[in-house]
Amino acid sequence: MLSASKNPPIIWPEEKSVIEFTGQWWVVHTKSRNEKALAHDLINKEINYFLPMTLKVHRKSRRTIKSLLPLFSGYVFFCGNENQRLELLRTDRVANLIEVKDQQQLIDELVQIERVLKTGEPIMPHKYLKKGQKCRVIAGPLLGIQGIVVSVHGQTRLVLQVDMLGQAASVEIEIDMIEPID
Repeated sequence: MLSASKNPPIIWPEEKSVIEFTGQWWVVHTKSRNEKALAHDLINKEINYFLPMTLKVHRKSRRTIKSLLPLFSGYVFFCGNENQRLELLRTDRVANLIEVKDQQQLIDELVQIERVLKTGEPIMPHKYLKKGQKCRVIAGPLLGIQGIVVSVHGQTRLVLQVDMLGQAASVEIEIDMIEPID
């Protein structure tokens, strides 16, 4: 487990946004537990990536342990050209490289997750949903973000899906801060 100071940044270069990256997006399915190591390799090779992570806190015999874990276990998103794709494959940390057919859809989905991460709101992995009421946030720091509303243990959560992976994440939201989308 890495100490907090040794964790890679969620996005690299850190001053950029997912929407600013140029090149083709790819989804990297990493070998088991290689997401952070791959991120460090990509920094060394100066290749743009997005590795959404969330803080997990648990107690173990009187100690509180905090870990920064990938939001989508086993996946890193990278954007680059053909030479960078080949460099990525040379890291020996890739199990599979998934081509993104609909670049704009993936970018739109990643931008929403990036925005939630930047607000500092706690986000967690969530079961991927096929059906449900699609809503838009109408107030607060998550203004404009769209997702599917669910109730989990009495909490209202907004589920943000990444269709390409068949995975999702959710963030707690107040019911009066959302409106349904037709």
